Amino acid sequence: MSEKVKIKQQSKSYLFWKRFFDIVLSSGALVCFSPVFLAVFIMNRFGDNKGPLFYKQERIGWHGKPFKIYKFRSMVVNADKILENDPELYAKYVANNYKLEPEEDPRITRLGEWLRKTSIDEIPQFINILRGEMSIIGPRPVVKKELAEYGNRVDKFLSVKPGAMGLWQSSGRSNIPYPERCDVELKYVDEASLAFDTKIMFKNIISIFKSEGAY
Repeated sequence: MSEKVKIKQQSKSYLFWKRFFDIVLSSGALVCFSPVFLAVFIMNRFGDNKGPLFYKQERIGWHGKPFKIYKFRSMVVNADKILENDPELYAKYVANNYKLEPEEDPRITRLGEWLRKTSIDEIPQFINILRGEMSIIGPRPVVKKELAEYGNRVDKFLSVKPGAMGLWQSSGRSNIPYPERCDVELKYVDEASLAFDTKIMFKNIISIFKSEGAY
């Protein structure tokens, strides 16, 4: 029998202020970044980039509830089918922590590679934050298959709302693979507080400017 994992209960005060700041900051960000939405929309009208503005993928959220995460589309249309139809490439994708290097990923457009490198593709997640599906700070939401990486600690991982920015990203992002990633994400669950959230947010901003682990 597996050992029961202790889950820290977050205070009502912390959750209230966390949601308050999520609403205020995401609303402001969507207004400030509206020109970016327009620019990417226009660029997606032409050439290899042509297609929808957003890429929506099902992720697992708070208490295991699925939701559609929003990103600026960085891949060709029907990218998921391209990957699934290539068993060798898909196996490599899974083995590499559900990621591929940009130069070997046939799905990524030239615009998309730049969007990912600069993390601009993540901006639409402020929509998820405003809707209450995500928080600004929290563990990165994963696809269903990735939950297996957390083993008997999966309930602990899902006990907090996922975030657009998190300890894993500020610590190196794609440079920290599984199973180490699990330990980093769960450390946040144990230590979450407004002060810790603020520290993580600023560390993430620095990482974005340095393009650390972004692809």
